[in-house]
Amino acid sequence: QVQLVESGGGLVQPGGSLRLSCAASGFTFSRYAMSWYRQAPGSERELVASIASAGGSTNYAGSVKGRFTISRDNAKNTVYLQMNSLKPEDTAVYYCKAKRDWYDYWGQGTQVTVSS
Repeated sequence: QVQLVESGGGLVQPGGSLRLSCAASGFTFSRYAMSWYRQAPGSERELVASIASAGGSTNYAGSVKGRFTISRDNAKNTVYLQMNSLKPEDTAVYYCKAKRDWYDYWGQGTQVTVSS
């Protein structure tokens, strides 16, 4: 049974930091590219960051480049999103996604709220 379980979300003040985790099970994690997406109320889901299966290649949305860092630990079947210098516009539900060929798995999401 495939599972992606996000954690680490919460309420943080502007300028603060959070680290999201996504624990994977039920598939060969190291063979899948992993991504973080987010969806704010009334907005479409958007790609935040992605990392290749071996971890050597990363990509970021322009709005988070220089503030967020995606990483993965294939030994722990976990992908991370370190978020620094958070802004109110980063408020959203954050989802992780696993993708390989035509296989596409999503987590249930974790809420991140940036507010004073």
